[in-house]
Amino acid sequence: QVQLVESGGGLGQAGGSLRVSCAVSGLTFSNCAMGWFRQAPGKEREIVAAISWTGDSTYYVDSVKGRFTISRDNPKNTVYLQMNSLKPEDSAVYYCAASPWGVSNLELRSKYRYWGQGTQVTVSS
Repeated sequence: QVQLVESGGGLGQAGGSLRVSCAVSGLTFSNCAMGWFRQAPGKEREIVAAISWTGDSTYYVDSVKGRFTISRDNPKNTVYLQMNSLKPEDSAVYYCAASPWGVSNLELRSKYRYWGQGTQVTVSS
C-alpha cells in the first residue's frame, strides 16, 4: 500500500520559516520524482517545487524562488520543503506527490501518480 504522509505544517509568521516533510512508503522512493503542490481556498492546486528522482534537478514556481528549497533523503524515504521568508500568500494546504521514474515536465499535476493528504500551512502577517 502506497502512503505519502505530510507533516510539519502549522502556523508561521511573515518573514519566518517552516519546514514540511513527506514520508513515503510502499514505493521505491529512490526511483520517484517528488513534487510539492499547494492549494489555497478557492484556487487551483499549483506546483510549488519538484525534484527529480536523481536529486540533481529541481523546479520552483517563480513565486517561491530564492525562498523555498526542496530536498530529499533517500535512505529515509522522505522529501522536504524548507520555506523561508514566508509570506501570507504562502498560506495553503501543502501536498506532496510522487512520480515514479519522472524526469520531465515535473511542474505538471498529471505527471504524479500518488498523493498525500496534505498539511495546512498558515502564515500570519
